[in-house]
Amino acid sequence: MREGRALRLFCLPYSGASAMTYSRWRRSLPAWLQVRPLELPGRGMRMGEPLQSDIRPLARQLADEISAELDGPYALFGHSLGGLLAFELAHALRERGLPEPLALFASGTAGPARRDVSEYAVAKTNEQLIERLRELNGTSEAVLANAELMDMMLPILRADFLLCGSFSHDRRAPLPLPIHVFGGKQDSIRAEQLLDWQADTSRAFSLDMFDGHHFFLHQQEAPLLRCLRRYAEQHLTRWRQQQVRQAHG
Repeated sequence: MREGRALRLFCLPYSGASAMTYSRWRRSLPAWLQVRPLELPGRGMRMGEPLQSDIRPLARQLADEISAELDGPYALFGHSLGGLLAFELAHALRERGLPEPLALFASGTAGPARRDVSEYAVAKTNEQLIERLRELNGTSEAVLANAELMDMMLPILRADFLLCGSFSHDRRAPLPLPIHVFGGKQDSIRAEQLLDWQADTSRAFSLDMFDGHHFFLHQQEAPLLRCLRRYAEQHLTRWRQQQVRQAHG
């Protein structure tokens, strides 16, 4: 791609994860697509901050935190809970009158309009959390059997599930930006649930499916990043062309 302004990609983690989830992506993506993982309170470099369990206040907090970084083209990416949080972040940014993202990438998460979050509305026990991790096929039995690791991970996972359970769709205007959705062919989240994202955009929509279960973003990292890069390049090219037109009046 020709030299020019880079596109910043803010990445939101899935339940129980930290910003480190996306650190590998920096080595796999070109310089014009800058990966900017967002760390949530209570984990990683923000371990000393309290965990949060209400998704809208968290989205507003994140919007305030990144507001100074929105001086150029950017997009939002989130997997599972991260996709839902990216959606709320896009709305929080819009409410504040801040520059809007060129696109929203939602991975492994059902569309907001008809999703049922009642399963996550009440705090789960350690046993229920561990069973859910087994169902998602993303955590080895060795990790699940490590009491020290579980003592660190389960409180974060419990709070993140409550974040999901606090979501309500409400009646808000569709976002005026493209939404690109990624799904796993063997995931329990069905294609029709992923297609529900169409209701929340007034612009372009796409759905790409990859082999794998819920954590296909790890299993199919290379093809997923190729797909993400293709969409990002299209949006950045259009943004650059618009800047040229505006500059020439």
